Amino acid sequence: MVTIALLLAAATPSAEALTLGRQIAEHGTLGTLLPMMRQKETEEMVAAHPELNATEQAKLRTTSKRVFEAGRDRIMQSEGRAWAEQLSLAQLRAVATFQGSAAGKHYQAAMPVVIGSTMKSIGQMDFKGDVSTAFCKETGKLCAK
Repeated sequence: MVTIALLLAAATPSAEALTLGRQIAEHGTLGTLLPMMRQKETEEMVAAHPELNATEQAKLRTTSKRVFEAGRDRIMQSEGRAWAEQLSLAQLRAVATFQGSAAGKHYQAAMPVVIGSTMKSIGQMDFKGDVSTAFCKETGKLCAK
């Protein structure tokens, strides 16, 4: 019985670990990119519906923000827990300290530009298509029709 209690205690991150994990998630890749994705996708929705008047467009943007925040909160909570489960308390503190430093803040600010530049420079990617093409060349199977 004591062994089970010890295993459960070891598997459950502390409140500090969960807080640090959430902080790391908020400043990480998803935390940085999700707001940009929301903005882009919202504006695509607005553009796809020219029948909406200005008031309706504003309402759509408000709805988008509300739905996004609820989803983002779930994602950040989940990612924060995952960080808390994967890193030690000392590691979580070190990552959080870096993220709060000047270098960490510059890193986070540069992240969207770096990712955008990378995606632009590599062009369209179709992993499944590329694997199928290579497999077809090697085996004669899974070839496009």
